[in-house]
Order: sequence, then structure tokens, then C-alpha cells
Amino acid sequence: MTRVAAIDCGTNSIRLLIADIDRSNGSTALTDVVREMRVVRLGQGVDATGELAPEALERTFAATADYARLIREHGAERTRFVATSASRDARNRDVFVDGIRDLLGVEPEVISGDEEAALSFAGASSVLPILDGHEVLVVDLGGGSTEFVLGTASGVTAAKSVDIGCVRLTERHLRDDPPTAEQVAAAEADVDAAIARAGRDVPLERATAVVGVAGSVTTITAHALRLPEYSPDAIHGAQLPIEDVKAAAGDLLAMTRAGRAALPYMHPGRVDVIGAGGLVWRRILERMGTLTGGRITAATASEHDILDGIALSIG
Repeated sequence: MTRVAAIDCGTNSIRLLIADIDRSNGSTALTDVVREMRVVRLGQGVDATGELAPEALERTFAATADYARLIREHGAERTRFVATSASRDARNRDVFVDGIRDLLGVEPEVISGDEEAALSFAGASSVLPILDGHEVLVVDLGGGSTEFVLGTASGVTAAKSVDIGCVRLTERHLRDDPPTAEQVAAAEADVDAAIARAGRDVPLERATAVVGVAGSVTTITAHALRLPEYSPDAIHGAQLPIEDVKAAAGDLLAMTRAGRAALPYMHPGRVDVIGAGGLVWRRILERMGTLTGGRITAATASEHDILDGIALSIG
């Protein structure tokens, strides 16, 4: 048994998983000790400026300091800190890397989109039996990027990371409350182009099942289920008709900010960007239905994703 700490620092949130890994009896089991999430919006303005904003760095460093304390308190033997889209895009990422190293005592890794995709697939596939007999497309819908990963129970077949995400598209296009038809159309054009780019590397038409991971997907699932509160147990593994998911995503996109904020399962840090998340997820599911000739009729949500993949990779 090994106690590890994994940190996933994305464009919108930074998350911590402290877990015990048991590799006895020829299998690998991950048992949560601590699982936390903070919305720090590290990618604030990166799409427009190409740099991490000082206030975004300050929020991220404050959360990391808290995580460092938890890691010490719970006696994690090994720690891995992984940063994704916003950090990849920023000219001043050295400031970020130096700050994290000072706070945590480990070297933060700004990973490639391909590695992000592989870790997302590993995390999702570790707990979902849907892989049995299927070629599954795992979609990791983040704040700055979205990963398309096709794989089987044997591992990843093909993967592609594209620069669309709920923070990036909100800042770039969805400026009104609610967004105008013209803004929605411009955002959809970006998503369509990104799906086409992904499709050049990933044979999307071969998928027999679709799994969505990360906060946008799980929040849309909560909305489709009309949960009285955010419930990971109710969301994880929920398999819903694509038409229901698309309707929930479109509903969130069309709502006002106040309407979204009033939903009992809505994290305050997602209120501003969940409309764009809904737009991306709806468009991907529409396209997957077309590409597979209607074979894909449902989408599964997973609460386990790149964070679990990072923990499992530590060894």
C-alpha cells in the first residue's frame, strides 16, 4: 500500500487527490483519502493575452499552499503536480512553475495534450465497466482544452487535444447574459473546427460508446437528472440518452447567469462558464451521432478522470 498525492491544475480549477494505492493480487485499487477542488481560474485572460494574470497566479498559489498542508498532514509518500492547457499556452509559465516548486517541494509538470489525454483515459477507464467489449471515446472537456481519446480495455488507440474549453470560449465569444445567437454561432464554429481537427487523428466514427469527464460534463449531467444537490454518487456512471443531455446543455446555455447560480448543484466557480461547457458538449454529441450513423444514442458521465490517472501513474 502506497499513499500518494495527485494535483491537477487546469484552466478553471485545481484539484487534489490523496489516495492509497494497493497493487497486491495482480490488480490496482485506488482508495480516496482526500479529494478536493478549488476554482481558481488560472486561465483567466490567457486566450487573449498569452500570459497568466497576477491575480490568477495568486489564487492558484493560495490553493496550492493549502494542498501542501493537507499532503503533509496525511503523510503522502509521493506527490505529482500536473498542469494543463492554461500553463501550456502562457509565456510566463516559469513564474507559475517556480511558485509551485517553492510551495510544494516538487517539480510541477506542464504536460502535453497527448499525455493529458492518456491520463484522462486511464482515470476514467479504471472504474467504468463500459469499456468491456466497446471502443470508447472519452471526452475530457476542460477550461482551455478538450481531449478526445479513443480506446479499449487494452488501452488508448488514438488521442488528440484541441484548444476549445468552457473558459476559452466564454472569454472569446459568450460575452452577453444570456449570449446572443451570433455569439453562439461563432462559438459553435470554433467547436466544429476543433472536432474536425480531432477527427483527423482520432477515428471518431469507430466509437461504440461515449464517456464525458470533468466539471462541465458532470454539472450538465446533474442538470439533466434535476438533482436536489450535487451528488457524485448519482452522477458517476449515469448513462443518459443523448437527446436528454443535449437538452440540458442547451438549457444551461440559454439561461441567465442568475438562473444558473440558483441551481442547487451549481458550483459558484462554474456559473460563468457552464453555458460554454454545455455548448461544447452538445456539439460533440451531435457530431458523434452523425459520425456513427446514429449508433451512439447515450452518453455516460464519469466522476473519475485525469486526477485519478495522475494518482495511478505515480506508482
